[in-house]
Amino acid sequence: MKTDLLQAAMDAANALDQKFGKDIVLLDISGVSTVADYFIITDAGNPNQVQAMVGGVEEAMDKCGIRLHHIEGRERADWVLMDFGDIIVHIFNEESRAFYDLERTWRDAQHINL
Repeated sequence: MKTDLLQAAMDAANALDQKFGKDIVLLDISGVSTVADYFIITDAGNPNQVQAMVGGVEEAMDKCGIRLHHIEGRERADWVLMDFGDIIVHIFNEESRAFYDLERTWRDAQHINL
């Protein structure tokens, strides 16, 4: 199951890349948190790109058979959090990503090469 989740997380990261996500980071947080197994973090240059990335991730995860449990921030598009259960996707605008600095917060998580 963990391998399937990793593949799904990588598919989501690839969907972000196809929509020109910047500095995409995939973190295995399973060893440091019970909230999820994977975090995916990226940023976009404008709100339209954020929305395109959300749609791309939704489509990729649907193909993996993983449904979206909850989404927050879609309207403002400065930080969209997509909760797929064991996979959580964070799509930021550039300013919000720098401000919240999730990579630093989760620095003990394992970075997965894409």
